[in-house]
Formats: sequence, C-alpha cells, structure tokens
Amino acid sequence: MHSNRFLNLGILFVVTVCAFAQQLAPPAAQSPSPQMVPTPGIPSTGFAGLDRYRVGRIAVFADDYGQLARYHDANAALAPPAAGETRVVFFGDSITDIWHLDQYFPGKPYINRGIGGQTTPQMLVRFRQDVIDLHPKVVVILAGTNDIAGNTGPMRNEDIEANYQSMAELAHANDIRLVYSSVLPVHNYTEKSKDFFAQRPTARILALNDWLKNYCAKNHIVYLDYFSALVDDKGLLKKDLADDGLHPNDAGYKIMAPLAEKAIAEALK
Repeated sequence: MHSNRFLNLGILFVVTVCAFAQQLAPPAAQSPSPQMVPTPGIPSTGFAGLDRYRVGRIAVFADDYGQLARYHDANAALAPPAAGETRVVFFGDSITDIWHLDQYFPGKPYINRGIGGQTTPQMLVRFRQDVIDLHPKVVVILAGTNDIAGNTGPMRNEDIEANYQSMAELAHANDIRLVYSSVLPVHNYTEKSKDFFAQRPTARILALNDWLKNYCAKNHIVYLDYFSALVDDKGLLKKDLADDGLHPNDAGYKIMAPLAEKAIAEALK
C-alpha cells in the first residue's frame, strides 16, 4: 500500500514539473502565427494619421527603401530617346505621382517618375534607375514637403539641402539639365487639410525655398517658383487649388503646367 502511495506522489510530481516547464518555455520553441509577431516600435510623430502611415510602410522601409520596384518594369520597357527627342523626367513625390502629364503636356515626351509619400533620401536611392538611366535632357525635381513632415523620420532643413545638392551633382555629372521646383505652400482651410498643414510649418517651407533659390542662382540651375504662383494673401495655398490642403487639383496643375514648361525651355537654352 505504501509503495502505491509513493508511486502516485511521484507521478503527480512529474506532471506538475512538466506543466511548469511548459509555462516557462521560450516563445522561440513554438511556431508563432503572424498575429504573434510584434510590430517594431516607431516613435510617435504626434500626428495619428502620419503614425499610421509610417507603421504601414515598415515593409517598404525594410525591403525596398527607395521603392525601386515601382518603375523597374516600366523603365526596362522604355526605348532609348529618339534622335532629336527632348525627353524630360518629372521626379518627385505624390504631387508629381498624381500629375497626369499626358493631359497637361499633350504630345510631349515627358515621363512621370513620382512616388507618393517619398522623401529626398528615398529619391536619392532611385535617382540612377529612374532618372540617369532614362537619359533625359532635363529632370524637373519637386521634393521636400514629406521630409518636413517626417515621413521617413525627423529631417532638418540642412539634411534636405544636402540631398538637393547630391541630386544636383548627379544630374550635372551625367549631363542632365536640372530644374528645381520650390516646395508648394499648404493650407488648413478644410477639415482634412489640418493634419497636412500642421506637419509642414510655413516657416520651414519658406526657409527651404529661400535656400533652394539661392543655391540654384549660385549653381546656374533653373529655379521653378510654384510657391509664389499658388500662395494666397495669408501665405497659404489658395483654398480652391487643393481640397486636402497639399495636393493640387486640376486648377492647381493648370497653373503649374505652363510654369514648368517655361522652366524646361529655360534649362534647354
């Protein structure tokens, strides 16, 4: 009887130890489901919409920071410029990306290489693939607003300026004429514009544009001043030119298109 009692106690002890060991087993010993994989922590920007955007871009930032895949196939299918062709690449972020160049510059060999949300460091990564290797006569660059907002992290104006310089030097080294566009003004006249506006302080836009204008003057680069043509008497983007305070609508692009055409003609002189 005593031996059975000790046997039962021994079995109970083994079962208890095994259960306790299972509780202490490290997660790596299991096969985690996708829901169990933690999301890397990203410091808050103070703007819920921007925070959601940045979390949603983790895969892009990790796997294809410059988003080279976006235009890889289109570039491969693009024929070299024809004899006498004045190929122009419009290079930038969403303001370029959503611009239907064929509608505003009909019949012109203008190529759109804008990617929504991008910042200047991302553009530098793809500058060779999406600009140099396409052999344009001119590149029109519109960038900087997302850097100010912090789409890929905090950026000082000095950092943005350094990236402007790097793209200018790459263009010059490859005999590509350069047009640098001012950062556009923004407004907060509508409910959906308020976050975009708060992320892009007007003082920073003005300071960056002032630096860019002076840099262009010193380095014989054409400066395309969209800002002055789109700003209202309060220093903001005219309300009727952008519903969300940031991205031009048709009325906005109709103002920008002839300015871009004039700047391209100046660069080709």
